[in-house]
Amino acid sequence: MKIWNPRVEEMPQDDLRRQQFRLLKTLIYRLYSFSEFYHRRMEEQGVHPDDIRSLDDVRKLPFMFKQDLRDSYPDRIFTASREELARYHVSSGTTGKPTVVGYTENDLENWTESLARAFTSCGLGRGDVIQVSYGYGLFTGGLGAHYGAERIGATVLPTSVGNTERQIELMQDLHVTAIACTPSYLLHMGEVAERMGVSIRDDTDLRAGILGAEPWTGQMRDRIEETLGIKAYDIYGTSELSGPMFTECTEQQGIHIWSDLALVEIIDPETGEPLPAGERGELTITVLQKEALPMVRYRIGDITVMNDEPCACGRTHPRIGRIQGRVDDMLIIRGINVFPSQVEHALMEIPQVGSHYQIVVDRKGALDTMLVQVEVSEAHFSDKITDLMVIKRLVEHRLRSLLNVSVDAELVEPGSLPRFEGKSKRVIDRRKM
Repeated sequence: MKIWNPRVEEMPQDDLRRQQFRLLKTLIYRLYSFSEFYHRRMEEQGVHPDDIRSLDDVRKLPFMFKQDLRDSYPDRIFTASREELARYHVSSGTTGKPTVVGYTENDLENWTESLARAFTSCGLGRGDVIQVSYGYGLFTGGLGAHYGAERIGATVLPTSVGNTERQIELMQDLHVTAIACTPSYLLHMGEVAERMGVSIRDDTDLRAGILGAEPWTGQMRDRIEETLGIKAYDIYGTSELSGPMFTECTEQQGIHIWSDLALVEIIDPETGEPLPAGERGELTITVLQKEALPMVRYRIGDITVMNDEPCACGRTHPRIGRIQGRVDDMLIIRGINVFPSQVEHALMEIPQVGSHYQIVVDRKGALDTMLVQVEVSEAHFSDKITDLMVIKRLVEHRLRSLLNVSVDAELVEPGSLPRFEGKSKRVIDRRKM
C-alpha cells in the first residue's frame, strides 16, 4: 500500500497530539500578538495564549464563522502582507458577500502536500493520468487537484468543466486512469458517453474517481461504482481552508484529516459543546499552519462524525465520515428536520429510479409541502400508467418511512431533470422566494 509521507502519516498518535499542541500554541501566540481581529476576539472571550495548556483548551477559544470573512472583505483578517502573498482565491458569493482567501508560498506548499498524501492514499501515483474536471480559476478545486496530482508524478489532463463529449474523447485517447470532479458531473458524463456509444466501464482505462464539492451518499457511491466500474473516493475541503485537502484511502472507511495541518472538533450545532467520537455534529476546524489567513475553530456548517481510531491502511490520523448535510441545508417540514442526503439515501436504494432527483418545498396555506421529482431508470421506464403508479407508491412509502413526513413523488422521464457541470442544485425552496 502506497504512503506518500510515512514519517508523518504513520506517526504514533501520542506524537501527533504533541505536535498538534506545539503548532496550536505557536499559532495562538502569533495571532494574539499580530492579528487585530483575533486579539480582540480573545480579549472578548477572556482568554490569553497562556491559558492554552493542552489540546483540550482549544475549547476556550472563540469560534470563527463565514460571516467574519464577509464582514472583513476583502483582506482585513489576513496576517500576511501583500508582498508575502503568492495567490488569491475567491468564493462564488452565491449566499452573500464573496470570501477572499490569500496564500503564501508555504500555504501553497502545505496544500499541495496534503493532496499528494490524499491522492497517494487512493492508490494513485506515477504512471497515472488524472483528468481534473473541477473548475479552474477563482474556485479552488481545479488548481488544488492539479498541483497535488503533479506532485505525485501523475500526468494531469486539465479539462476543467464543460465540453463533455470532448472530455470523454480525451479520456479514451489519452488513457485517463482517474478523474477529479463532482459526483453529479461524473454521472452526467456517464450518460453522455452512453449516447456517444461509449462505455466508461469497457471502453476507457478509468479506474478511480476523486469526487467531492457537493454532498453525496454511500448509496450514490454504490451506483457510480456499479455503473462505471470504478472506485469512487470522497474528497473534502472548502475554499476557506485551502480548497480540497483530504480524501478517503483505499479502505474507503472515512476521510483522513492530516493532524499536522488541521485540528478537528465535532460540536453540537446548537450549544457549541464538543461531542465525542462517533456522535454526529458540526465540523469545526483549526488550520494549524496557515500563514496568510489563519482559521481558528472555524465552524464550517457541515454535519459529520469523527473516528479517531487508526485506519487499517496504517495511517494514524483521525478520519471524518461522509458529509451528511449542512446545518443551513436542513429543511424543516411541518416540524420535522429533513436533510437532502436522507432523500438521496432512500432513492438510491430503489432500483426502479435513476440517479437524478430534485426536491421542491412549498407552502400551501399554513402547511409545508415537499415534492420529490425523480427520474425513472431507463430499464423501468414505461408508458403504462399502472407500472409508473407502482413505482410512485414505492418511492413515497420509502421516503415517508425514512423521513417521518408525508412526501409527494413525481416520476419524470430519464434525462429530463437538469444536469450540472459544477455543483448540483438539488433543492428548490419556494418558501424563501
